[in-house]
Amino acid sequence: MMMSPISAAPPHVPVLIGAILERVAPVAGIWVDGTFGAGGYARALRGAGADRVIGIDRDPDVLAAAVPVAGITLVPGRFGDLDRIASEAGSPEVDGVVLDIGVSSMQIDAPERGFSFQKDGPLDMRMEQAGPTAADLVNDLPEGELADILFQYGEERASRRIARAIVAARRAVPFETTLGLAEVIERQLPRPKPGQPHAATRSFQALRIAVNDELGELVRGLAAAERALKEGGLLAVVTFHSLEDRVVKRFLRDRSGAAPGGSRHAPATEGPPPSFSLVTRKAVEADAEEVAANPRARSAKLRIARRLDTPPVPLGATELGLPARIAREFRS
Repeated sequence: MMMSPISAAPPHVPVLIGAILERVAPVAGIWVDGTFGAGGYARALRGAGADRVIGIDRDPDVLAAAVPVAGITLVPGRFGDLDRIASEAGSPEVDGVVLDIGVSSMQIDAPERGFSFQKDGPLDMRMEQAGPTAADLVNDLPEGELADILFQYGEERASRRIARAIVAARRAVPFETTLGLAEVIERQLPRPKPGQPHAATRSFQALRIAVNDELGELVRGLAAAERALKEGGLLAVVTFHSLEDRVVKRFLRDRSGAAPGGSRHAPATEGPPPSFSLVTRKAVEADAEEVAANPRARSAKLRIARRLDTPPVPLGATELGLPARIAREFRS
């Protein structure tokens, strides 16, 4: 495994970092930044008092752009393996884990990566730059499966109409570019009113999530953090859309013993002892000042929990609110 103490110059302040540092203070010991990106969270944790930060990223561009910073170790990989990665880096138990879920600004701003419908580029969307691309999905999947992806991962109500139009268009010319796909999607939906998102927003989100198995990786990352954190260790997760937040909310709710009780129709069952206590009872959102400085923070939600001295709980014991497409993977 390649491993080196590096970081990258951040293009902006990471989302909700002030709220994180305020709620996890005092910062000390060994932390994992499972979504390293530009290194903003790792650098902030080091500056706040962490002895060492282990950064993890699956994007080769992040690894190539990094520069050395004392006390920060960047490891290629996925945060779903963070417990193994931390152990191999010499820290089988850690004091904190931070996860900033979803695509980074660095990826969105690079047209050649194919994440954005606002800039023309190859229809790629792969964080790891390996495996099937978004073009592979839209050109090869059956219409019904494509519609399911758009609906379940993008919550796109017009998913069947869009999928039907994509399949019709690809018969003539396969999709190769982001703008080519965005134009077909736009023609299937009403023109957005001022202030509403672009018509292709939900579809592009869905394809990106499918290409990178983002929800599956999120579940694996939460479970890995539960295994890696020592008693009293802190887990902080920043999400950017409702699918991600629902998974994190239900995971922490169930792991903290805060799940709703039973009823006469569905009596409560005794589950495993709680493995976390909630630090934030409700999701923390960015204030107006942060949103003005960084519009990406507008949709961000932060949830934090503290690890208890109990064994990790099998994933199948938690109802995570996952889309049906991948829920079966995490059933016991």
